Amino acid sequence: MQLLKIEEVAKRTGLTKRAIRYYEDFGLISPPERTQGGIRLYSEDDIEKINKIMLAKEVLGFSLAELQQYMTFQAIIEQQKTEYRTTEDMEARRSKLMEIAGILQKEKDMIDTKIARMEQFKEELIGYESRVTKALNQLND
Repeated sequence: MQLLKIEEVAKRTGLTKRAIRYYEDFGLISPPERTQGGIRLYSEDDIEKINKIMLAKEVLGFSLAELQQYMTFQAIIEQQKTEYRTTEDMEARRSKLMEIAGILQKEKDMIDTKIARMEQFKEELIGYESRVTKALNQLND
């Protein structure tokens, strides 16, 4: 497995080295491996996780706290999936699936809240646009 220095991760993700360290400090990504000299070394999995965080931030407009919650949900889901696959007890499997369903509902609720806020903002902009258009039409008459 190839490990990359923070400079290479920054190039591949488009983030600054400072932002990557901040994501680590904030708990969005796990502390990477380090050389004996303390240089951070990142795996392809780390880069994938950083890209997932950036996508959630960009597309969904998540704050850092919301990103942290989202990433926690993702980690719990992965853990639950692993536990589900390793047990043969049907009741335990049902329980794991119920836990995953609950987490997924929380994630969907968080996204629905964001969408509702975006819709409110959009409606406000539409109202402004309508007033500007009306004012322009009055000036042209």
